[in-house]
Amino acid sequence: MADTQAVKKPLWQRLGWLVLIWAASVISLGLVAGLIRLLMSAAGMHSH
Repeated sequence: MADTQAVKKPLWQRLGWLVLIWAASVISLGLVAGLIRLLMSAAGMHSH
């Protein structure tokens, strides 16, 4: 078998993926929170 070494990606690329995953999770959390807020408003649950 050939000796396969894991090729390490550059730091900027690894950090880029980290930032991309973080941004996607923040956006999706915001969308879910907005949807829950919309459904609660539609059900008559308003905050005063």
